[in-house]
Amino acid sequence: MPHFARHAHDQPTNKASPPPVSRPMPLPYQPLYDKRQLIQAAVLLLLSVIVTWATEHSALDIAISRLFYQQGGWLITKGSEPYAFVFYHLPKGLLIAFGTYLLVLLVLRYAKQYTISTWAGQAMRGSTLKPLLLPWLSMRDMGYLLASIITVPSVIGLLKAATHVSCPYQLSVFGGTAPYLSLWQDITMHSDAKCFPAAHASAGFALFALAYLPRMRPYRGRVLGIVALLGWVMGLYKMMIGDHFFSHTLVSMLVSWAIVCVLAWVFYRRVPLMGRRF
Repeated sequence: MPHFARHAHDQPTNKASPPPVSRPMPLPYQPLYDKRQLIQAAVLLLLSVIVTWATEHSALDIAISRLFYQQGGWLITKGSEPYAFVFYHLPKGLLIAFGTYLLVLLVLRYAKQYTISTWAGQAMRGSTLKPLLLPWLSMRDMGYLLASIITVPSVIGLLKAATHVSCPYQLSVFGGTAPYLSLWQDITMHSDAKCFPAAHASAGFALFALAYLPRMRPYRGRVLGIVALLGWVMGLYKMMIGDHFFSHTLVSMLVSWAIVCVLAWVFYRRVPLMGRRF
């Protein structure tokens, strides 16, 4: 029989073909907050403009402040204790402490996640690092809260520096020397006054951000109400000592709320789907 030479490449082989290289599937994302948050922020800012226009064309601010100005003096003397400690220094100190806590916890979380090669990193990876306050907060949540606590008072402070609105105790109608002017007149005069909107209350209103945490969504209405009460208590104290009008605190609340909504959209517009923490 004829012999047919077979080449090496014609020989059958028992080697199995290598399995295909599996590539990790891209992590699916979904927006937790859509553009409706931006619409809500725009509505709140529009309301703040309407409130400003309405109050400066009416006697509402003057009428409310007269309730706290009796017989040539304000209901609470500025700096008197224990009111200054309870309504000014204590809330301000607690908010600063809360912001510091978030910052330290965020740094530790980042160190735990990314520091691997050093001994300290290995020690931290073996620890649980469970905080006592709000232990379920993710790094995204902490970043959002910290951004709100910093951004809200900073924006309100910039608005105060730009508007040059006088405080009630500086006005001639309440024993001062400055005339009661409209917002535009105050801006054009460039005085040293910096009382609009209310900055002290805005530090409390910055906690509106708690209501927009993913885990707090079922309790959003309650959280908004509690934070609004806190902010108004802080604002009411400043009204009682003649530092702010009613509209100053109201506009501060609306602007602070709008900023929180924008930051919520920024931080949560792309979040992992189920099975991943925010």
